[in-house]
Amino acid sequence: MNRNNTQYNNIDYSLIFIVLLLGIISCFTLYTIEPTLPSKYDESDFFIHQVIWYILGSIMIVLIMLIDYDRLRQIVWFMYGAGIIALLMLHFNFPSTIVQEINHARSWFIFPGVGTIQPAEFMKVVLSITLAHVIVHHNENFKYRTTKSDLILLIKIILLALPPMILIALQPDLGSFLVLVAITACIILVSGIRWRILFSIVGMAGIGTALVIIAYMVSPGKVQNILNKIGFEHVQSRFYGWLYPETYGDSGYQLIRAKLAIGSGQMSGKGIGDFEVLSIPERHTDMIFTAIAEQFGFIGSSVLITLFFLLIYRLIYIGLQSNDQFGSLIITGIIGMFTFQIFQNIGMSIQLLPITGLPLPFIGYGGSSTMTYLLAIGIVLNIHHRTKEYMFD
Repeated sequence: MNRNNTQYNNIDYSLIFIVLLLGIISCFTLYTIEPTLPSKYDESDFFIHQVIWYILGSIMIVLIMLIDYDRLRQIVWFMYGAGIIALLMLHFNFPSTIVQEINHARSWFIFPGVGTIQPAEFMKVVLSITLAHVIVHHNENFKYRTTKSDLILLIKIILLALPPMILIALQPDLGSFLVLVAITACIILVSGIRWRILFSIVGMAGIGTALVIIAYMVSPGKVQNILNKIGFEHVQSRFYGWLYPETYGDSGYQLIRAKLAIGSGQMSGKGIGDFEVLSIPERHTDMIFTAIAEQFGFIGSSVLITLFFLLIYRLIYIGLQSNDQFGSLIITGIIGMFTFQIFQNIGMSIQLLPITGLPLPFIGYGGSSTMTYLLAIGIVLNIHHRTKEYMFD
């Protein structure tokens, strides 16, 4: 018996409020740093564009709320196929008139009058939905779990996750590749696969990583040649730029400037629009955290990190509240996406992690990324909206 019929129509206003605050911080920060950006961005109007993306994303959330999220299972293979086709088009540079390459990465389609679209961003949500559907469908067919059925499920997950991972890695876009790895790993952890199987995989992955490290220590030249052949020649320079930014000035320049900006903010920051550390590459996207830290210091940065903590907390809470496996698995993938990107972006700004091209969720400028994050939030709100609670559940 349904305990409360109105519970079915619940909307998580806490989650909406958190996202709204993050959106305000994003637009405000972009407004303050626009005058300090290089001259090549003079006509870009990042602040206005970001406001437009948030408005469009809000409309998209409203539209998503009108449709039962369970209907996604009916079009999941269409979405997955469309994502793979888009990534293949980028890989083969077809059509070359709309494929755009930035910083040696072929990751965008450019449409006159619209802007750029990055398929890898939308693939993050699509992969979460696809893997959730596959797991639910597998469990419907295998009522009784066995080691064999778990291995079959694991193979299905890997076979579906590998194509987009490989295509994104070849762009090359290491950051988005790692996000897909995080999404897949989180969903596998809650899929019900036996722990001894998962521990075996972790062990093999650890051994493989150790072998790569040993091979690099023994013969760094050969390893670098292999990386050059497969299109990852930038990996070594980024790695050294992370560990020794002062020694490797070319690859460590961005990190040095980022640390100077963050440190100069001290406890309470320099104030709104007061920037002394300039010339930070990609400050409006990947390095926007440095602008917040410089203006508002440790206190402002802590407030932002607290908001992200509350965001993840609400997502976990909604995932646990959902009594539908499909919905819970989708939210798990979305949690993996946000958690990894937040930790990676802030971590790379303070030299805790190597620099990758990942924007700070909801804060960094980007049409594809902002729309993807709002799409994910819309799906989570939809799942919570349609979660039923029973008296004797």
